Order: sequence, then C-alpha cells, then structure tokens
Amino acid sequence: MTNNSTPAADIAPHTPPAYGKPDTGLRRRIYTIIFEADTRTGKTFDVLLVALILLSIVVVLLDSVPSVVARFGRPLNVMEWTFTLLFTVEYIARLCCVRHPWRYATSFFGVIDLISVLPTYFALLVPEASAFLDIRILRLLRIFRIFKLTLYITEYIRLGRALRASGRKILIFLSVVMMAVLILGTVMYVVEGPENGFTSIPMAMYWATVTMTTVGYGDITPQTTLGRIIASFMMLLGWGVLAVPTGIVTAEMTSQRMNWKPTTRTCPSCLSEGHEPEAKYCKDCGETLPAYEYDKS
Repeated sequence: MTNNSTPAADIAPHTPPAYGKPDTGLRRRIYTIIFEADTRTGKTFDVLLVALILLSIVVVLLDSVPSVVARFGRPLNVMEWTFTLLFTVEYIARLCCVRHPWRYATSFFGVIDLISVLPTYFALLVPEASAFLDIRILRLLRIFRIFKLTLYITEYIRLGRALRASGRKILIFLSVVMMAVLILGTVMYVVEGPENGFTSIPMAMYWATVTMTTVGYGDITPQTTLGRIIASFMMLLGWGVLAVPTGIVTAEMTSQRMNWKPTTRTCPSCLSEGHEPEAKYCKDCGETLPAYEYDKS
C-alpha cells in the first residue's frame, strides 16, 4: 500500500546539513532576527550589519596606506578593535541561537565569520604577524550572506536558476569558441610563422583568444596582409561571440519568470531559503515549515 505522507526522502535526494532552528524562546527570537529578514527587526539587523562590514572594509583599506596610518593610526586601531568585538559578539550569537552550533561553525560562512575576527586577536598575541591583518578583507564575502532583503533575493534566485539551466548551452558554446581559437590560431601560426612572434601553436592560440575577446594587448601582431585579414575577421567575430552567453542567460530568465514571491523564510532543518509564504514544507528537505512570520510595519 502506498504511503501518501510525503516523507523527506521522496522530496529531495539528500538532506543538507542542519543547523537547527529553536522551537521557542529567546534563542528562536534571536535566530529569526539574525538568519531571517522578513521582520522589521531582521531587516534592521541586516542593514546595520552590512553598514558595519562596509565600514570595517574601509578601515582595512585605509590601514594599508602608510600616510593615513601615520596620521590616524590610533583612531583606526580603535575602530578595528570595535569592529572585531562587535563581529565576535555576532559570531557567538549565531552559535548560541542554533541547535547545532558545530555544524554552523564548520560551514563555509561559519568559517568566514571566524576568519574575519581571528587576525586581530592573532596580531595581538603575535605582533610579528601583523601582515596577516589583511585577511580581514574576507569580511566582504559575508555581505552576500546577510544582504538578504526581499528586494534582492527575488532576482538572485532567478539568476541562479537561469545560470544552472543555461550551463549546458554555455558549455557547448564555449567548446565551439575553443575550436575556433584552435583552428584560427593554427592558421595564423602557418601564415605568420615564428619570425613574426607566432613561435608555436599555443602562442598563436593565445593571440587568437586575446583577439577574439577584443582585448588586444598588442604584444603579438600580424605582419602579413593575409594575417591582418584573418585578424580583422576574428575581431568582427568576437563582437558577435560576446553577445551569445548574455542572450542565452537572458532567454532562460525570461522563460523562468513566474508569478511567485520568494522570501527569506528559512527551513528550520536545512536553512534553505526562498520559500513562499503559503508553503507548508521545505522545498529541499521536506521538513515541516513553521508559521510564516512577517512584520508589515
């Protein structure tokens, strides 16, 4: 007899690692604020965190300019420690509000969160390693995780799906381009020869790639009339070639445009995002979704 209970295994081939969303209490409230952005407090947290990250990046950049450090070294140091302490508190809060902190700590963004604060502490313990402070630029990667406002996630999801759907077509297109580069590069090697800089077929393929992409470094140029005719043809071909991948992805985005409104609603088990407000089960792991929380104010 067939079971119609829709188990998780029938919905997705595998279940992603689960951080775990608390069911009730203060931890659930903190989780909703930090990991989701459909409430007013969640949006405010995300915007403030983005602002802090951008300011910390500015401090890192200024700290690499000797003249700025000579004049504003102390204020920059104070600001760096302020950002480090704030990001440390945020990292600890993320670990405390999930049911499986170790899984979050070993995830990609969990590692990035840790790396973003370690260099400052490391430089304090080992002053000779102050050069490693530039690793703090990795904080910039966190923007792509926390900048999850509904205004941006819709197009992000559509673009991701369009790129996945276009992958095979783009791969075939690139293989055709590589064939053209190989053939025309070989022809130019025969026409121009080593005396004009085309010392080998790989070198001629390098020239063909530079020419077809309309970069034109000028380190190798054809000297014969026939070679210049071939080069002109490749330049004109390059203009048409550059437009093809854009057209493929755009066509996929148009074909996938649907009447749906994804949110930052997160699955409590696998943290998959983008579920519709009316959804009852996770689209990736099949876990039952909690009631949709949204603040209209």
